[in-house]
Amino acid sequence: MTDLLEAVQQSRPLLATLAGVAGLLFLIIHRRVNAFTALIGAALATGLAAGLAPAEVITSISDGFGGVLGFIAVIVGLGAILGAYLEASGGARALASAVIGRKDSAAASWAMGLVGLVIAIPVFFDVGLVLLFPLILSLGRKASKHPLYFGLPVLAGLAVAHAFIPPTPGPVAVAEILSADIGLVIVCGLAAGIPAMVVAGPVLAQISHARGWLPNPDFSQVEGDADTDGVVDTSKAFTAAIAILVPVVLIVAAALASALGWRGALSEALAFVGHPFVALLIACALAALILGADNEEDRVRLQDTLARAFEPTAVILLVTGAGGAFKQVLVDTGAGAMLAENLLGWGITPLIAGFLLALMVRVAQGSATVAMLTAAGLIAPVAAAAQMSGIDLALLTIAIASGASMVSHVNDSGFWLVSRYFQLSAGETLRSWTIASTLVGLVGFVVAMLISLFT
Repeated sequence: MTDLLEAVQQSRPLLATLAGVAGLLFLIIHRRVNAFTALIGAALATGLAAGLAPAEVITSISDGFGGVLGFIAVIVGLGAILGAYLEASGGARALASAVIGRKDSAAASWAMGLVGLVIAIPVFFDVGLVLLFPLILSLGRKASKHPLYFGLPVLAGLAVAHAFIPPTPGPVAVAEILSADIGLVIVCGLAAGIPAMVVAGPVLAQISHARGWLPNPDFSQVEGDADTDGVVDTSKAFTAAIAILVPVVLIVAAALASALGWRGALSEALAFVGHPFVALLIACALAALILGADNEEDRVRLQDTLARAFEPTAVILLVTGAGGAFKQVLVDTGAGAMLAENLLGWGITPLIAGFLLALMVRVAQGSATVAMLTAAGLIAPVAAAAQMSGIDLALLTIAIASGASMVSHVNDSGFWLVSRYFQLSAGETLRSWTIASTLVGLVGFVVAMLISLFT
C-alpha cells in the first residue's frame, strides 16, 4: 500500500495533467463553458492538483498569459488593421480573383498551400495566418465555399514551415541541440514537409468538402470586400500584393542577414525593420498610403471596417492568452519531462523516441516549440551515444518536429487562434485543424522514417 501511494505521489504531475486536459475537453465540448473561463479554471485546478504552491500557480498563469500576449497581441492588432485596409479597399477581393484567375477552386486550394509553406519559412505561424486570412476569406466568398477549404492548405503550409524548415526558431534550436547540419535539415524538412502539406492541406480540404465535413459557409457576419459588379481592378490586386509582401520581404531579409552572420549597421537595421512588429507596422502605413480612402464614402466604409476589425481581437487575445497560461502551468509541473524520461527507459530507437517524446510533450502542454526543445534536450545524449550520421541527425530533427506538430488541441494557443479567426466551435476545430495538424506530423514522420531506411 505504501509503495502504491509513493508511486501515485511521484506520478502526481502526470496524473494531474491528464485529468486537467480531460476536464478541459469536457467543460468546453460537452458543457459549453466559455473557453477563456474553462482554460483559466483548468490551469488553476491542474497546478494545484500537481502540487504547485498556490502562489506558484498564480505566477505560472501570469507568466504564461503575458508571455503569449507579449508577442501575439501586437501581431493580431496590426494584422487587423492591415486586413481592414485590404477589405475596405477591395484589394483582397481583387487579389483573390488574381490568384484564382481562370483556375477552379481546387487548383486555388493547392496554390494556397504552397503560399502558406513559402511565407511561413521566415514568418511565425501566427503572423502568416494574420497576413493571409483576408485572402482566405475572399477566396471563400468568391468560390462560395467555407474559408477552411482554402484555410486548411494555408494552415498546413504554415505548420510545416514553422516546425520543419529553418530559419524558423524551432528547427534551428533543435538542430543546434543535436549538432545537426542546418543545410541537411532544410533538405530533409522540404522532403518531408511538402508531402505533409499536400496531404494535410489541399487533399484533406477537398475530401472534407466532398463529404460535407466542412461547416456550411456563412459570410453574414463579415461585411465589405464583397463582389459587386464582378469587375477586377488589377491595380488593386497589385497594390494589395505589395501590402502583403512588404512585411514578408522585410522579415526574410532580416532572417537571411542573421543566418549569414552579417554584422554592422546594415544588419542591425535589417533586424529592426524585419522584426514582425515593425514589418507589420510598415505594411499598415503602406496600406494606408496606397489603399486608403479616395472620397468621403470610402472613408466612412474604411472607418466602419477598422472599427469592426478590432471587435473579434478581444476574444482572440483573451482565449489565446488563457491557452498560454494553461500551457505554462503544465510546463511548470514537470509533467512533460516525466513523460520523456519514462519513454526513454523503454529502449526504443532515437528516431522513434524523438517523435514520441515530442508528441507526448505536445499533447501534455500544447506548445510545438516547447515540445521540440524538450524532446531534443532529452534525446541529444542518446543521439550522441549512438554516433548518428549527419543525415540521421537531420532526420531526427524532422522526427521531433513531426511529433511536436501533431494533435493541436485545447491547450495550444494556435488552436484557439484558428478557432476564432475561422469562427469555429471547439468541436469543429478539433474535427478540422486538429486532424490537419496530426496529418502534418504523421506524414512528416513516415517520410523521415522512409528516408532513413535508404540512407
